[in-house]
Amino acid sequence: MPFNIPILLTWLRVALIPLVVGVFYLPDAWLSPLSKGVASSAIFIVAAVTDWFDGFLARRWNETSAFGAFLDPVADKLMVAGALLVLVEFERVNAVIAFIIIGREIAISALREWMAQIGAARSVAVSSIGKIKTTAQMIAIPMLLFNDTLFGVLDTRYWGAWLLVIAAVLTVWSMFYYLKKAWPLIKERSGRLD
Repeated sequence: MPFNIPILLTWLRVALIPLVVGVFYLPDAWLSPLSKGVASSAIFIVAAVTDWFDGFLARRWNETSAFGAFLDPVADKLMVAGALLVLVEFERVNAVIAFIIIGREIAISALREWMAQIGAARSVAVSSIGKIKTTAQMIAIPMLLFNDTLFGVLDTRYWGAWLLVIAAVLTVWSMFYYLKKAWPLIKERSGRLD
């Protein structure tokens, strides 16, 4: 297993996931509900920044590796799933929206793994739709974790909820986009099994 700064940043993101979730379970005597929202949002934002930064450094320093390519999306999906589950529990996100986002991540991860096994990983490379979806998610989630008015102006509950709905729509759209790209190979391979 290679060990370098980009991979260290990815491991840091994995380590931050329990903190994003765990801060909500601290007693109110330790942290007020508002402080929990601030802390959780801040931790999530730091984790999201490491996601961008580790990829940037890996490419810049030519330190990309198969292990890093595996760990990075796993860390992202765990971070999003953990935050969404907390948001569902505290009734800040509808369970259906969380299911759509998490279910799509599982389905596309399985599709990508299968495509890689048959040597066609490039067919399901990340698209611009997927990048926009991820951006919407990464802005919506800390807003919903914060769950208050920011600077007395921005209602993070309202805008976070709308951004997450947009992310869910783009999630479904991007899933169909990937399935459409993979469909000829799926059809060809299933025909060989008959």
